Amino acid sequence: MAPQTVPLSDGRGVVASFDDPRGIGVVRRDDGTEYPFHCTAIGNGTRTIAVGSAVSFSVAAGRGGRWEAIAIVEVGD
Repeated sequence: MAPQTVPLSDGRGVVASFDDPRGIGVVRRDDGTEYPFHCTAIGNGTRTIAVGSAVSFSVAAGRGGRWEAIAIVEVGD
């Protein structure tokens, strides 16, 4: 079963933080809304991403009922 996603008016933001050893981070939309993510949600398969990278992403229900960023892809400015 595919995860439930929420349509976003703007599925773009920046990587606000990323802890490489733990593989977890936070994406922040332009409106300040933040979504946690796991390194497996990074779309290019590298499992790492630089803080400050401009990204596009989707949001899905994650563990514990919280919303998480998925399908994270770096985009040009």
